[in-house]
Amino acid sequence: MKLTIRAVAVAATALTLMAASGCTVRPLLGTQEGSQGQQTVANLSSVSVNPVNTRYAQEVRNQLIFLLNGGAEPAAPRYKLDLTVTRAITSAAQVQIARDNEPTAGTAILTGSYRLSDAATGQTLAQGNRQVMSAFDRSLQEFAVLRAERDAENRAARELAELLRLAVAQDMVRLNLR
Repeated sequence: MKLTIRAVAVAATALTLMAASGCTVRPLLGTQEGSQGQQTVANLSSVSVNPVNTRYAQEVRNQLIFLLNGGAEPAAPRYKLDLTVTRAITSAAQVQIARDNEPTAGTAILTGSYRLSDAATGQTLAQGNRQVMSAFDRSLQEFAVLRAERDAENRAARELAELLRLAVAQDMVRLNLR
């Protein structure tokens, strides 16, 4: 009986080690010699983000340009990124105060859709969507609510830009762009 349990344990350990040896985990933007990370960083710095037309989309675009290129547009972009950002403001909770149903918490939801294309040919290389939510408090003062809503949009824009940069980097690695 003990021999059977021991044999099963040894077999399970060996099977686990074989499965783990097949895993290939590597840093996405690693900079070791010969790594694909250096090429991905170079590719990210050659992405041009097309202009957008809303304040919150401009916040996302500005942050994304900063993350991709350090704040400068590339002189000769190899890739173009079309960006569409939509916004939704919702009431996250309602607390009843006396007879009024006054919302006391809100959520700003930004959804970013992107399309990465080759700048020379216009061929679509990758596309996707990412969504970020940011909560804010609603007081009884109208201006304070407007300011809190804008601050929540700005926080969501920064987070959305981070997610979009990561998504584009993953797409570039997956496509093995050179």
